[in-house]
Amino acid sequence: MYGWIWRKLPGPVAVRALIALVLVLGVIALLLFVVFPWLEPMLPFNQVSVN
Repeated sequence: MYGWIWRKLPGPVAVRALIALVLVLGVIALLLFVVFPWLEPMLPFNQVSVN
């Protein structure tokens, strides 16, 4: 899969590396600001009780 993405990126190696870095940072930002906040209320880790 990564090879396919690398072959589809335009430009020489330096430009591909920069575009790949931007894509990785975009995925990380999407996870941190959209997916994880949406998922947090569904996780049982905040429901701590001592019996």
